[in-house]
Amino acid sequence: MPAMASKTISVCVAFFLIFVLLSQNTHSKSTHDQHDPFKFIQHLEGCHKGQNVSGLQELKKYLTKFGYLNYDHSKHANDEEFDDILESAIKSYQKSYHLKVTGTLDTTTGKQMMMPRCGVPDVVNGTRKGSKKHNHKHKSIHGVAHYEFFFPGPRRWSKTHLTYRFSSSVNQVPGTQNVRSICAQAFQRWAQVTSFTFEEVPATSAADITIGFHRGNHGDGSAFDGPRGTFAHANPPRGGNFHYDADERWSSNPGPNEVDLESVAVHEIGHLLGLNHNPDLPDAIMYPYFNYGSIKRNLHRDDIDGIRALYGLQ
Repeated sequence: MPAMASKTISVCVAFFLIFVLLSQNTHSKSTHDQHDPFKFIQHLEGCHKGQNVSGLQELKKYLTKFGYLNYDHSKHANDEEFDDILESAIKSYQKSYHLKVTGTLDTTTGKQMMMPRCGVPDVVNGTRKGSKKHNHKHKSIHGVAHYEFFFPGPRRWSKTHLTYRFSSSVNQVPGTQNVRSICAQAFQRWAQVTSFTFEEVPATSAADITIGFHRGNHGDGSAFDGPRGTFAHANPPRGGNFHYDADERWSSNPGPNEVDLESVAVHEIGHLLGLNHNPDLPDAIMYPYFNYGSIKRNLHRDDIDGIRALYGLQ
């Protein structure tokens, strides 16, 4: 084969490979941007009791996942009927987030539900914020507090020196190369307002807390849902697991479609130490929803009051 022809073929092959790689990258970005596990809620806006609408089964799963709905094996748990139990669950959700309590999936409620968020339930063990059992406002020297503990009863660590390690089922997640130093900073934010000290230990060592990146069903009963939806979750004290969703776009300096590693770490460490979600204060670290591109790393006064009250430091 003439040298010129061989060179031309090589150039063509090189351009073809570049084209394929760019196409795959573009497709990956497109898939990431289009994927939204909460998008179905938009198509249900306006639904109300008495209706039978395709997609209501998914809404029931959403409200069950975050603790607002429990059918107790009712025949309506897996159907598309908007019944009394679903209406009551929506009202409880609306009360929690200080929305107009209609029991209808109105536009404002739907918009709130579609925001990306932490995967930890707002309601634990059937205790709903706003119910008589859980209608409490703590008092602090700074006024009315809104922080919440896990139920039943506050869960606490019995020691103040906690070890943590990193162990993931997914390797080489883009944007996470500095996650160890980032998590160290996040732990330090809580250490500064408590008696806790935190120490990273090798991945092969036993530790109080394990941090890792996972995707989909990863063995803890709380499967991740891909980009958007829920971005992380963690256990209350002595559970010790903090999981990031590996399918998110993570960053230490987030752009519009990226999630800030440290902001999420500070929130999830709050769960690890015993604080539950605080739906009252969007500025609090323990508020469950979080926007892409946002940075929220500093503890709110309410977060500090909550953790200090939980461990008797006030």
